[in-house]
Amino acid sequence: MADEKKKNLTLSQQKYQELAKRHEPPRPLVRNFTRAFLVGGGICLVGQAIQEIFIRYFHFTEKTAGNPTVAVLIFISALLTGLGLYDRIAQWAGAGTSVPVTGFANSITSAALDHRSEGFVLGVGGNMFKLAGSVIVFGVASAFIVGLIKTLIKMGG
Repeated sequence: MADEKKKNLTLSQQKYQELAKRHEPPRPLVRNFTRAFLVGGGICLVGQAIQEIFIRYFHFTEKTAGNPTVAVLIFISALLTGLGLYDRIAQWAGAGTSVPVTGFANSITSAALDHRSEGFVLGVGGNMFKLAGSVIVFGVASAFIVGLIKTLIKMGG
């Protein structure tokens, strides 16, 4: 706990924090890092394999195979979330499942499943896009800023 936060605690609260810290089991960091690396790398490997399939068998270029690859990864992630498997994998792998596309698809699908009893429009749609809305807004805003900077650099050079 940060020293600033400790100053605001009473003496008995500080003693409790120290006692709790002594009895807290050590975290298996190497195991957690290894699992996250293997699962995150596995997701990326699956994505690369899907992209290679689009290139070899469907005659996409490397540039045009990206979008359908992302769509398939999103579908797989949403399907695994719906079946309850993605959360089990995430519990085992930790941060490895937060690879941006699959982790984002999982969080949106989870929000939709949590509120399905409220109906499709207000429950599923409304709550699913609470999370997606902020990501989309900040993504569009940052893309606009980056595009503006790139345009200004090109105009100046």
